[in-house]
Amino acid sequence: MRAGLPIALPGMTIGLLGGSFDPAHEGHVAITRAALRSFGLDRVWWLVSPGNPLKARSPAPLARRLANARQILSDPRIVVTDVEARLGTRKTADGIRALRRHYPGVRFVWLMGSDNLVQFHQWDRWRQIAEAVPIGVLARPGSRLASRRSVAAQALADYRLPASQAGLLAQRKPPAWVQVNLPMSPQSSTALRRALGAGT
Repeated sequence: MRAGLPIALPGMTIGLLGGSFDPAHEGHVAITRAALRSFGLDRVWWLVSPGNPLKARSPAPLARRLANARQILSDPRIVVTDVEARLGTRKTADGIRALRRHYPGVRFVWLMGSDNLVQFHQWDRWRQIAEAVPIGVLARPGSRLASRRSVAAQALADYRLPASQAGLLAQRKPPAWVQVNLPMSPQSSTALRRALGAGT
C-alpha cells in the first residue's frame, strides 16, 4: 500500500465523493451521512481533487481545502483524502481504475449529487465510470427533475434501481445506479465563497 493512502480492508464498502470542496460545508456532510445510511456503506472517502476540468475557476490550494474539510468533520466513517493527487490521477475514470487496483476486494460506490448527474455525460469516459462502479445519486435542490431527464439517466435507464433497493446498490454488478431523495440543503460552496469574499 502506498504511503498516505486511506486504509480499507477487503470486504468493505466505500463510497467515493469527489469534488473540489472549495470550501467543504455542512451540505457535504449531510449528503455524506445520507449516503452512509441509504447505501449501507462502511466509509465514505471525500476525494478532494487537485482541480475540476469542468470548472473555469481554479480552486483554493489543495492543502487549505483538505484542512478545511477535516475541520468540519467529526464522524470517523468519513475520511478526507488527497488520493487523486497521491496517485497522480486527474480524471474520475483514471482515479477509479487506480483505486480498484490498489484495493482488491473492496467494493466502491461512486456518489454524486443529482446536479452532477445532469452533466455526467460531459465527463471524460462517463460510460466507463458507470461500467466500473455502482453509482449512488443524492437529490440536490433544483435538479431532481432535470437529473431524471438527463442524457446519462436516459442512457442508463435499464440499470436504474428503485429507491427501495438503495441499500443493495453496493452488491450489484455495474452498471447499476439509484437516486434517493433526502432533506434539501441549499448550501453550496459557490455561495460560501461569495459570502466569504463579501466579508459576511
